[in-house]
Amino acid sequence: MTGNETVLCIKKSVLPKSWVQPRSIISLNINEFIENCSKTGFEFLNRKDAEKNPEYKQIIPYIVLQTRDMKKIAVYNRQGNEERLHDLWSVGIGGHINPIDRDKRNATFHQILITGMERELNEELIKKPENEFPVFMGVISEDITNVGKVHLGAVFRILTDHPEKYQPGVELNGFTWFDTERLDQLKLELWSTLALSLLSCC
Repeated sequence: MTGNETVLCIKKSVLPKSWVQPRSIISLNINEFIENCSKTGFEFLNRKDAEKNPEYKQIIPYIVLQTRDMKKIAVYNRQGNEERLHDLWSVGIGGHINPIDRDKRNATFHQILITGMERELNEELIKKPENEFPVFMGVISEDITNVGKVHLGAVFRILTDHPEKYQPGVELNGFTWFDTERLDQLKLELWSTLALSLLSCC
């Protein structure tokens, strides 16, 4: 985490209350998500400060890769800059949205979100099929962990017929396609558990 990095945030108090419960798993369409976030007055804040301020939620695109038959799901082992998640397994690819994702000063929340999500995918995956696209599924949030208290997950899913065509970058440590029915054998980060619950009801 760099000291001068700024990240997309929304004040927790202006978000729908159902989104920011101690444990929230909310299925909704992207239009409803965009509409609610657009009218809140989103802003870019210093990440170092935002990490210590639970009055704000940092918006994180969280993209799950799953085979179309639902039998396999992509997982990787957390070994990145976020030490609080080290050695936990994750089903979500994603990260913070930065000002670089706002290609023009009056960019809409929708444009910023999609640009940030696509940038994260391109940074984390060396190769991926061009005709398989992320679909928005809903939001997840939790106040149980120190990480969760200051983040809101915008969950997307890519269903694929060709898992072998996804080639991970170095950040996705131990990347593999794991049997969905055996995920309980892994020590998953809490957000992954929430995201899987969200996907199971969609």
